[in-house]
Parts: sequence; structure tokens; C-alpha cells
Amino acid sequence: MPTTPVLPGLTVVSHPLVQHKLSLLRDQATPTKIFKELVDEIAMLMAYEATADLPLAEVTVDTPLESTTGKRVSGKKLTLVPILRAGLGMVEGILRLVPAARVGHIGLYRDHDTLEPVDYYFKVPADAAERDFFLLDPMLATGGSAASAVNSLKRAGATRIKFLCIVAAPEGVRRLREAHPDVPIIAAALDRELNANGYILPGLGDAGDRLFGTR
Repeated sequence: MPTTPVLPGLTVVSHPLVQHKLSLLRDQATPTKIFKELVDEIAMLMAYEATADLPLAEVTVDTPLESTTGKRVSGKKLTLVPILRAGLGMVEGILRLVPAARVGHIGLYRDHDTLEPVDYYFKVPADAAERDFFLLDPMLATGGSAASAVNSLKRAGATRIKFLCIVAAPEGVRRLREAHPDVPIIAAALDRELNANGYILPGLGDAGDRLFGTR
């Protein structure tokens, strides 16, 4: 299989636990229950990478023995925004790390005539300009839905957005970066290509169907 060069703006999380769980996730024999757990766990591990640049502020902490100086996350508020429906599978894992994060939702469908994504549901906190957003979708395939979702967030006032996915295709990375070069992409894997039907190869199949048992 030809190697795919790492693309600008893309961070691939190469941690051994992420790569181990990703191999299990790809396996067609993995049942729905285990698939859900793996998506949850991978998202939680990826969140370490995605939150590495959160600002810290010094605080005074009283331990049982004395006072000391510690650090706490400060400043910007974090909001997780899954793209329905598959993005829902990534939310709980990240919330375990950042329980104070808010959760918004974006629902998209593809217009039969224009073939372009259209919002059918959009809900995020009103103070979008003051927040950091993690846009979540297990798959970055063509990049059309991701670019549309970022458009929606920016219209709501968001200026700090990261896109987190588990598997990305080079075509999707390029399209999202061309549309929104200010949005970093964090993935567990950069796969080879899309097939004629827009599925990622080698991929892991339809993430929504595998998460919710509708395959």
C-alpha cells in the first residue's frame, strides 16, 4: 500500500493505545457494544492531544500539610459539537476528561439537487465568540459536511475551532483545510483514499451504522 504524506494542518495521534484500539475498531467482526466503547476510549485519548494548548493559571492550593502553588485550566470555555449522528459516539469520552464542557449539536443532510450539505439542526451556546469548539465526527471523508459544519459555527460567532475525527481521508483533509485553513484537524489515522462511493479506504465502514446497530 502506498504511503500517504502527512498533510499540513493535520495532527495524527500515534500513541500506541490509540493505534491498538483503532485496529480493533476497524475489524468487521467487532460487535456494536465493543465498537461504541472503542470510539469512546479513542476520543478520550485523542482529547489529550486536542487540549494540550489550553491555557493555565496559577492558583494557591492548601494541601493537608501546607499551602502550595498549583495550576488550573483558565480562560476560554470549551464546547463539544458532534455532527449527528456518528459524532455522538465521541462526546462522553471527552466529557470524562473535561466534565465542565458544554455540548452543542449539528445535524446535516445532503440536498438531492445541489448535493450540498444543509443544516437541519443547529444548537450551540449563545456566547460562541468566547468559546473553544471541538467539532466531532468519527470520519472525515469528502470533507463536505465538516466544512459546512465549520461554516455554521463561524456564522454563530465561533473563532476557535478544532476538528476531531478518528479516520481521515486525504481528500477530506485537503477540502476542509482549503475551506478553513484556520481549523486544525486531529485524527487517529490518515487513510489511503476514498472509493468511488465516497467511503474511506481501508476505513472502518459506516461509523453511524456500526455505532447504533443499523448496518
